[in-house]
Amino acid sequence: MRLDDYDNDINVGEARGGGGLGGGGGGGLLLGLLPMIGSRFGCGGIVVVLILLAVFGGLGNLGGMLGGGSGSAPQVGAPRTESVQQVCDATPARRDTCRAFSNAQNTWEKIFARENQRFSPPMLQFFSGSGQSGCGAAMSAMGPFYCPTDNGIYLDTSFFDELANKYKAQGDFAQYYVIAHEFGHHIQKLLGTSDQVRRAQQRASETEGNALSVRLELQADCYAGVWAAANRDRLDPGDVQEGMTAAQAIGDDTLQREAQGRVVPDSFTHGTSAQRKAWLQRGIDSGGDPAVCDTFSGAI
Repeated sequence: MRLDDYDNDINVGEARGGGGLGGGGGGGLLLGLLPMIGSRFGCGGIVVVLILLAVFGGLGNLGGMLGGGSGSAPQVGAPRTESVQQVCDATPARRDTCRAFSNAQNTWEKIFARENQRFSPPMLQFFSGSGQSGCGAAMSAMGPFYCPTDNGIYLDTSFFDELANKYKAQGDFAQYYVIAHEFGHHIQKLLGTSDQVRRAQQRASETEGNALSVRLELQADCYAGVWAAANRDRLDPGDVQEGMTAAQAIGDDTLQREAQGRVVPDSFTHGTSAQRKAWLQRGIDSGGDPAVCDTFSGAI
């Protein structure tokens, strides 16, 4: 995909600092990637992550983070003085991420202006290994995630190596799909969708809550496709297939089957591989219209 360089006014930084280990939910890949954690680190890795989250309050905060958070947010590390260039140009992977993030910001700003809606951008926070977010601690094993408490997209670029090498989802567009998906969660917050889902989950059973999470995640996949559609003139041959390969790799059924040899549909939080591919494609076919991404009406 042919992207311009990033704008110098994007809100980007380093997520450093310690503190309590929190969720990193907010529609990120946390619980949906537990099977991936298992295949990478074994069952012990899953146990460690869940124990840390439970001890420090992460699991209890997932509902709040999904809908924008409630109560006081954990403190983020002290502000840093690095410039956008220093952060983005630290590695080639970061630079590429900044370019995709900047393009997504410009794209959605135009879409919101077209609909006479107010747009406010998220921030992009890099971390390596671990860091601190407004939703608690960020850990590489969680994968990328969106924190609605501070409007931050948190990312350790080592995730892209895992996606390409272990899960064979290679290519720049596979990475851009991940970034666009997390950006989609910010759009859901701006539109009030994530707040509505959080309130509904508070009244729902665990199975019903998971089903609502799936619809939220599939909508974020669709929004990623809308972003791609709005930039169709920048796509290279094979880009869409790269995105589909990534969507296939991180479907709940695929991850569970590879990690534990069986599938438990009631535990799905992000959707099957087929669903993720279908909603990403729906967005790509939309002509750049997010109205096609209503995953909350009818079957998915």
